[in-house]
Amino acid sequence: MTQSPTLAPIPSPPAHPAPIPSPPAHPAPIPSPPARTGPGGYSLPLSPSGRSSMLTPPPWHFAGEVVMVDYRVDPDAAASFLPPELDLGPDPGAAAAIWAQWQWCSESADELGSPQRCQFGEFLILLACEYRGRPMARCPFAWVDHPVPMVRGWVQGMPKQLGAIHQTRPMRVGSAGPRLGAAGRFDGTVAVEGRQIAQASVVVTEEAVRPPALHTVPLVHTRTFPAWLPGEEPLAQLVSSTVTDVEFSEVWSGSASLRLDGDAIPDLGLLAPVAVGAGHVFGYAETLHGGSALT
Repeated sequence: MTQSPTLAPIPSPPAHPAPIPSPPAHPAPIPSPPARTGPGGYSLPLSPSGRSSMLTPPPWHFAGEVVMVDYRVDPDAAASFLPPELDLGPDPGAAAAIWAQWQWCSESADELGSPQRCQFGEFLILLACEYRGRPMARCPFAWVDHPVPMVRGWVQGMPKQLGAIHQTRPMRVGSAGPRLGAAGRFDGTVAVEGRQIAQASVVVTEEAVRPPALHTVPLVHTRTFPAWLPGEEPLAQLVSSTVTDVEFSEVWSGSASLRLDGDAIPDLGLLAPVAVGAGHVFGYAETLHGGSALT
């Protein structure tokens, strides 16, 4: 006869079971995630790294070749382009039309590796003026052929628009253009939306004693931005440019002709020449650091 296996007795529960630990009265706080700063950059477009901005922050270095024509406009017309803080100064109606082919870079000089980015053409008109007795120049119209300098101009308060700018370039060798530092003819044209708005010819014959006056004074601009939100006031701030490291090459001067098409651009005809003075050709460089507020 087979005996049944002996079963081990089931242990009784302890008379005093261990208490279940209570949660702490003040639990440790859960760390908050870091605050989001969002995309950034010096200008639009903003991005996580900030490197997608169209513009790099100043300083900006510029060097280029300039063709410039001194001329005169009707003083009343010139005054109509000045804000009330400016006056015409001792030479009412003095003006200049300027063509330039520029190369630029920021402090890192990274842009020099992309010629399509760091080179552009520019045309602008300058009017002689004064701010509290300080000689300055006002730019009522300007055109460039690249979007980066156009937007950079708006940051400064310069009224830059897109156009097609061309000018004669001096040559170091050959017969396909005037030589550097010698007599010769230089021409410039500007077209907007396929229509020519400005043309000039300069025949230089001698080296000048000094640079042309309107290229040696600070520029004064109005930084402006339209109102967008209800009740918002538009930005309108008179500023001047802060410039260092100015360099001129030798300046060659001579006779000039200038034509502006007053029908193509509204109000441009107000600045048509009533007399044309000398023309000048020279190299120029500067570093632009930003601006300073005048009002």
